[in-house]
Amino acid sequence: MSFTSVVKNEVSKLETNELEKIAELSAIISNGAIIDKDIKITTENASIARRIYNLIKDLYQINSLITVRRISKKNIYILQVKNKDILKNLGIYEKKILKIPKEYIIDDEESLRAYLRGLFLMTGSLNDPKTARYHLEFTIDSRNYALFIKRLLNKYNLNSKVLKRNNKYMVYIKEAEKISDFLRIINAYNAVMYFEDIRIYRDHKNMTNRLNNCEQANVDKIIETANKQVKNIELIKDKVGLDLLDEKERVVAEYRLKYKDISLLELSEIISIETGKKITKSGIYHRLKKIAEIANKIKNKL
Repeated sequence: MSFTSVVKNEVSKLETNELEKIAELSAIISNGAIIDKDIKITTENASIARRIYNLIKDLYQINSLITVRRISKKNIYILQVKNKDILKNLGIYEKKILKIPKEYIIDDEESLRAYLRGLFLMTGSLNDPKTARYHLEFTIDSRNYALFIKRLLNKYNLNSKVLKRNNKYMVYIKEAEKISDFLRIINAYNAVMYFEDIRIYRDHKNMTNRLNNCEQANVDKIIETANKQVKNIELIKDKVGLDLLDEKERVVAEYRLKYKDISLLELSEIISIETGKKITKSGIYHRLKKIAEIANKIKNKL
């Protein structure tokens, strides 16, 4: 079962009050088929079909006609009901069919959340967070309705966007945190816990990988720098001898030749312990810098 189906099964079992039911059903029917005020809703999800049937029955005491068809090894559930008063009550009919509902349908927080829940049941698709990318989308028939849905989602700062896809429109959300917020908005709390567990694991794994890559880069940089220092010292030793250096520089040069791969901090600690004279990492750096300047002068004369 897909993650989308898991979430839809969860929210289709929620207990709601009458106003929430109206808002949710308004979104559901708006995204079904309405022909001459006859309502026809098609879904592959039995839990959603049951939800729609019960919403209509609870609100209007009407039993919808349900037809089940077997197509490509899948059951397709078709719900049909003929009653224009339902459309009026749901705020999607006034002399003509309205795609965008009347404002009173979603004029409070819970009704708005319920409307978005109905929208998700009918048109929503959500990637499993275990996959390579986070993605939530709604497939919408018209541009105006897509922009309307975008505005609703962005009331919650979800950063949703609209993209035309063939002859339809996709309203989508890409950010993991925003997708998790949407699941909270529609009260899919089990899905939120699952989503957050996977997201935290992935974030931790990515952080660990970044730290490992950073650590490896630092190691590579230390080795590369040490190799340059060793080459400078060996050049001076071969061409003019280390006696050209003053005593402090010579001590550092000899220890660098002895410990070719360690960091400056480690080198400073070893010199301090073995000579009994405290030297800092900064002190090592400045002496090696002077050695590099001497090596460059020798190179320029060659």
